[in-house]
Amino acid sequence: MILYPAIDLKAGKCVRLLRGEMGQATIFNDDPAAQARLFIKAGCRFLHVVDLDGAFAGTSVNGPAIERIIAACNSVPVQLGGGIRDLAAIHHWLERGVTRVILGTKALTDPAFVKSACRAHPGRIAIGIDARGGKVAVEGWAKMSHMTALDLALGFEDAGASAIIHTDIERDGALGGVNVEATAALARRLTTPVIASGGVASLEDLKALKAHEAEGVSGVICGRALYDGRLDLVQALALLEA
Repeated sequence: MILYPAIDLKAGKCVRLLRGEMGQATIFNDDPAAQARLFIKAGCRFLHVVDLDGAFAGTSVNGPAIERIIAACNSVPVQLGGGIRDLAAIHHWLERGVTRVILGTKALTDPAFVKSACRAHPGRIAIGIDARGGKVAVEGWAKMSHMTALDLALGFEDAGASAIIHTDIERDGALGGVNVEATAALARRLTTPVIASGGVASLEDLKALKAHEAEGVSGVICGRALYDGRLDLVQALALLEA
């Protein structure tokens, strides 16, 4: 199982939000590239980067910071989401060294576009499904839909996406524990690998997720717990990669 340390970007800085609220941002590092190097030094083998400003704006906003992160990563792959909503943006970031692009809002508003992107870039498109109370939220979690996370995910089973990233918004940044049940239930219904996100607070959370690895939970994104020291990255990596 892969652990993805998260670097969320707001105004060029590395921050963490509480339940997706932009007004509840805590700055953890003024230099996101330096943060990336710290994660890599600890042994991580994939990074998760989100342009929070871009998610609201609908286009990349923190481009310079993202490019510095990519440069700092050397051979460690990066998956990037936030404001990527057209083919030009996908091509832009793939050409600049991003390994995997995450499409979220477009998965709900234009599924045909997402399927086309998956066909054009096999293995390099992930689908971000962010849910509050089981219902999908888009545009930086600012807008709610009536679509369930499961129904949206099932619509992409034949698309060839590399992964479904399932985020429980109510738990994101809250350190209240990951929603293992919802993530595992989603993974059991899909053939596409599922990456868990939101609420990871301890090694026990990671152990609980790893128990569902054979059912399709292929990875987990960790943020605030790594930044505030509740979760030791070296220990977490050892646990998940055992």
